[in-house]
Amino acid sequence: MSLSPAESLREAVSARPLRRLSVELFALVLVKVALLALLWWLVFAPQPRPDASPAAIERLLAPAATPAPPAQGTRP
Repeated sequence: MSLSPAESLREAVSARPLRRLSVELFALVLVKVALLALLWWLVFAPQPRPDASPAAIERLLAPAATPAPPAQGTRP
C-alpha cells in the first residue's frame, strides 16, 4: 500500500507539531525540576548545626551577669 506524494507530505506535516509539542513539554518538565531543586536548595538545604559541646551548653545555661549597682550620687 503505497502513499501518494501528497498524502506522505500531509502525514509528515501533521507529525511535526506533535514532535515539537513533545520537545516543548519535555523542556518544560526539565525547567520545573531545575527550579524545584533550586528552591529546595535555597530553603530546605541543611543549615549549619549549632555548637552542642558541653562548654557551649554551659555558656548558654549560665545565669546572666547581674549589672553593677549605680554609683552613689549619680543620676541615671
